[in-house]
Amino acid sequence: MRHTQLRSFHAVAQRLSFTAAARALGVSQPTITTQVKSLEAEFGLELFVRRGRRIELTETGGGLLDITRRLFSDEKEAADYLNETRGLKTGHLRVGAVGPYHVTDMLAAFNARYPGIYVSVTVANSRDTLRDLLDYRTDVAVLAHVDPDTRLIAIPYRRHKVVVMCPVGHAFAQRRSLRARDMEGQRLIVREAGSTTRRAFDQAMREADTRPKVVMEIGSRESIREAVAKGIGLGVVSEAEYIPDPRIHALPVTDAEIYTYAHVVYLKERQNARLVRAFLDVLSGLLGASSPSSRRRPSGSRR
Repeated sequence: MRHTQLRSFHAVAQRLSFTAAARALGVSQPTITTQVKSLEAEFGLELFVRRGRRIELTETGGGLLDITRRLFSDEKEAADYLNETRGLKTGHLRVGAVGPYHVTDMLAAFNARYPGIYVSVTVANSRDTLRDLLDYRTDVAVLAHVDPDTRLIAIPYRRHKVVVMCPVGHAFAQRRSLRARDMEGQRLIVREAGSTTRRAFDQAMREADTRPKVVMEIGSRESIREAVAKGIGLGVVSEAEYIPDPRIHALPVTDAEIYTYAHVVYLKERQNARLVRAFLDVLSGLLGASSPSSRRRPSGSRR
């Protein structure tokens, strides 16, 4: 078994495409195909099966992908270590995030300190962002909520109040704030189930024994803003994500503690990886802490 065989397998398994794998590695498709077939022949097993024009991993292929993810993550870490000895002038930091709002200032600060480091950001929902981190596809993640997990370390970064958005023609538009009971029976447009903003708002409404009337569920903040502007109902959003709009009025809920949170999350086993440590050092400066370790605590904790 050769390293080139594993690299070819890994590239195909990640993309489920021989063509895309060849393009990523900068070799011809026949070369990739030959490497994978020789690996299968050497051990007398199948790593991929064809379903029409698609390919899928076999159970054996899936198990091998778990191993190669760790293998090539360690290889990247070795390269990062060598780059560190040159003063972190080169390298590739991979960041996952559920939105651009909290991660942008971290990236700006990181780039200012390490301008030679290439940074890529993947924006996805919470489930996919966490999966990418656990699968070694990203080095750090910025998540709103993290359930307790012994594999992870989460650092609280920011919290922001949740505000209610209403169209300018709504009766609430003449007010400066709301109380939780004011939401009783109000038409409400919400994010998908599991959204951190929705979870926080729903919890506050339950505690206030108040029942808004959910009339629409939309998986996009921008689409909710447009629906509110068109008078379909009220919406809720983190004040950090609220974009002023002449069609919309935003109001805080004064008698309820409703917040969204941002945590920087990374794998405990990779806490000494060079680029992860560099990112945490930058984060420490943003937090005004003496060191990143002083703010580390198990995942899922909130304040």
